[in-house]
Amino acid sequence: MTALQDRSNYPITVDSVIFGYAEGALQVALIERERDPFKGMWAIPGGFMEGDETVEETAHRELKEETGLESIYLEQFHVCSSHGRDPRGRTITVAFFALIDSDKYHMVASQDALQAKWWPAYKLPPLAFHQDEIYQKALQALRIAVKTRPIAFELLPKFFTLTQLQILFEQLFGIAIDKRNFRRKVAKMEFIVATDKKQEGEKHRPATLYYYDQKRYKEFYNI
Repeated sequence: MTALQDRSNYPITVDSVIFGYAEGALQVALIERERDPFKGMWAIPGGFMEGDETVEETAHRELKEETGLESIYLEQFHVCSSHGRDPRGRTITVAFFALIDSDKYHMVASQDALQAKWWPAYKLPPLAFHQDEIYQKALQALRIAVKTRPIAFELLPKFFTLTQLQILFEQLFGIAIDKRNFRRKVAKMEFIVATDKKQEGEKHRPATLYYYDQKRYKEFYNI
């Protein structure tokens, strides 16, 4: 058997792009770095794999240590091996993403972070370690996931208006959507079901409330 000791060894790091959604806006969890390199810059939470950890275990540990976020389902979407990202030397980065209701999670900065903060997803500051590339790929992965799985409905209340649904998709895809075209498409989705309930607190023509029917979704896509 050929030994591997003679091959080049590169440190493995993880980055976790956590997308949050609250008050009709897509957000991203970032930390302000406490140490060099890039001290004082904002970064995607992450760090080096240690000991016998898997990359998944590293991602969860670093996320908890730097932001206090835990028990989040992380999905791997990219491996970055480009040169020049870390002035200390070349690293291989395994990237994960998640989409959560940020109102349900409280971030607290801890190890290696001066502060942890939600930033508007489309107005991020310059990121350390040239993480802009990873962030753009995370956006792509998020949008593919939203198109292929009903994860977006986890960010809405049980009963929602079509306007709330449209705003959510506009935020997820970073575009303005024509109201009439959007509603025509929704009308074809049998798993978005109208109720006899109306939105409360509206004086003039309160909007109809809808709900997501998981059983109909599976039947609609033959899952």
